[in-house]
Amino acid sequence: MVDWVRLELDVDRFDDAEFSLYLRRAEASGARFTTLAELGDTPLHLRALYDLNKTCSADIPDRGPFYTYDEYVAQRIDVPSFDPGGIVLAIHDGTWIGMSATSLHPEPRYAFSEMTGVLAPYRGRGLSLALKLLAIRFVRASGYRRLVAFHHPRNASAIAMNRRLGFTDRAAGD
Repeated sequence: MVDWVRLELDVDRFDDAEFSLYLRRAEASGARFTTLAELGDTPLHLRALYDLNKTCSADIPDRGPFYTYDEYVAQRIDVPSFDPGGIVLAIHDGTWIGMSATSLHPEPRYAFSEMTGVLAPYRGRGLSLALKLLAIRFVRASGYRRLVAFHHPRNASAIAMNRRLGFTDRAAGD
């Protein structure tokens, strides 16, 4: 059994000024950022999101088989916590190259960082930090104060990125 690393960010205390540089750098490298709400959560876009999520999830240690498309829609899209505004996308030359998916949970009130990932050829450009920054802004604009993330303990880069952003460890029962 995996002892997941549970992290939490106090969104009210988060100061995104120092991380805005990553957003500007990523945009300067040719990336454009948008949300599924802006693009429209059409069947074509949902399939593209699934494909990107599946590819990026392959890097998660011990991930195992990814959902089928129908399972993905049933468990991640057709649920009350889904908000297309919480799906931030990085696009380069018309190709979806990165994503950050955040869901909103009213009881108890928290936002959950479902997945942040960037396709391998586009890594090292600050895209993950930029995507996560935009996800945090979405959480804040939605009126939520807590952003929670769970990571496999061997997913060191994701854990380090979140801690760099100010996420702190939380107990398993919190």
